[in-house]
Amino acid sequence: MAIKTSPVMCPLCGGAKKAGKTTFTVELGFGVVVVRDVSATVCSQCGADWIGDEVASKLEDIVNDARKKHHTVEVTTLSA
Repeated sequence: MAIKTSPVMCPLCGGAKKAGKTTFTVELGFGVVVVRDVSATVCSQCGADWIGDEVASKLEDIVNDARKKHHTVEVTTLSA
């Protein structure tokens, strides 16, 4: 039997989901990309986060650009 949760409740712990920020990190094999201040929905209880499709698309562009640069470490902030 599946547990039903409201869209404003965390499916992991039942805490309240609220708009917030998170840090997105990707291991590329040759290096790491870290994107700070990413808009997300964050659980106020357990800290789980969800990134929307539009933001995910921007993150994908950042990661693809970092792959081309082939830096060992790239840290950036997502601008709104």
